[in-house]
Amino acid sequence: MKERSDKSVDKAAVDRRSFLSVALSTCAIAPLATLSLQLATSLAGSLTKEQRDSMTPSQVIDELKKGNERFRAGKMAPRDYLAEKRSSAAGQYPAAVVLGCVDSRVPAEIIFDTGIGDTFIGRVAGNVVNDDMLGSMEFACAASGAKVVLVLGHTACGAVKGAIDDVVLGNLTGLLARIKPAIPATRFEGEKSSKNAAYVDAVAHTNVVLALAEIRRRSPVLEELEKKGTIQIAGAMYYLTTGVVEFLG
Repeated sequence: MKERSDKSVDKAAVDRRSFLSVALSTCAIAPLATLSLQLATSLAGSLTKEQRDSMTPSQVIDELKKGNERFRAGKMAPRDYLAEKRSSAAGQYPAAVVLGCVDSRVPAEIIFDTGIGDTFIGRVAGNVVNDDMLGSMEFACAASGAKVVLVLGHTACGAVKGAIDDVVLGNLTGLLARIKPAIPATRFEGEKSSKNAAYVDAVAHTNVVLALAEIRRRSPVLEELEKKGTIQIAGAMYYLTTGVVEFLG
């Protein structure tokens, strides 16, 4: 009777060891599978080519959304910037190129919780599209393999206010001229002045929409990549008071 009991104990022990072995193997594999679809690559270093290439454009956008959620929650991904610097020194594989405003309150890398090597960032007042920005986007996508072109506008934009007020100041005059088409294109009920925050934000939103159309119109390279499904051209608005990034429909 005792011998049978010992055998049962031994069998149970083997079953437990087998279960633990399978469970530990699963735990070891799962993070790797997740990692390929994540811009927040923990402390391992910058985004790799394999990780970037495994993502679709829509998955890249989803990762940007998740990063913004972490930012808003105050739960940023732990990062080793020196490790990211070292791992990206020999090559970079960013997943997206972001055209944002020069505004100091809208640092794209932070509000999307991305690290060194994850995203290309271009910044100019009013997130306007010009030849140099288009060339940079084409380099990012056609030459370097980025999956998303994102135009990021924001609330309370000083450049938009300047365009509304028809400000004239050196080279800024020409820059604001690129924003002005958004003014008559904005449908708005209420006071149409730079003192009305809601109106300023509405024009900023329209400015992003027009920028997307301009990218497609002025860059056959990017338009073709989007038609093939290789990239996605998208727009978003960042809300200064809440930290929310709202992607345009």
